[in-house]
Amino acid sequence: MSEMAAGQWRTVLDEAHQALRTVVERVPADAWDRPTPCERWTVTQVLQHATGDQIAFAAAIVGGQGPAEDPFSPSGRVDGDKLVGLRAALDASARAWAGVADDDPQVPTPLPQGKLSAQVGAVACALDAAVHAWDIAAATEQPSPLSDELARPLLVVARQIVEPLRAYGAYAPAIDPGPEADDVSVLLSYLGRHPQGLAGRP
Repeated sequence: MSEMAAGQWRTVLDEAHQALRTVVERVPADAWDRPTPCERWTVTQVLQHATGDQIAFAAAIVGGQGPAEDPFSPSGRVDGDKLVGLRAALDASARAWAGVADDDPQVPTPLPQGKLSAQVGAVACALDAAVHAWDIAAATEQPSPLSDELARPLLVVARQIVEPLRAYGAYAPAIDPGPEADDVSVLLSYLGRHPQGLAGRP
């Protein structure tokens, strides 16, 4: 990843975690059942998926309990405060990555690719958090949590890991972003999302 300085992945991961935390904290009380850019999933289901993925990354690195339910079959039901589980998952993920050396070439991940370098694995974890932050923001009429500065390293890693994941249904087919697209739009389009959110669906 020549596009990133050594250790820059820590900043990318922190920013992505903060984006997801902030967006979820701002979800209106009546918006949890709204549709999202993730087809067939509500805001609650995207939250469950994103929470489960962070738990899975932490468990892969340090061991311990994985997600309580399949992140790819979220129930859409969360008992109690919906933020508690996410906060715990983000904290666990951050602690796990804090123990990883910047130049570790073989970090366990829950992805089909298995072990990845610290930079690629951590930015893959960040990608998951950031794109689902965007999904929830788009569904709840919040400003996009993505900046071009954050999108650029996410796109570098997305182009390394996403194609095999499409076969698992993790990402929809890529969309042409058009010649004038900014970095955020290029990233979202590559991940199969319309940059205009729900309004961009055909």
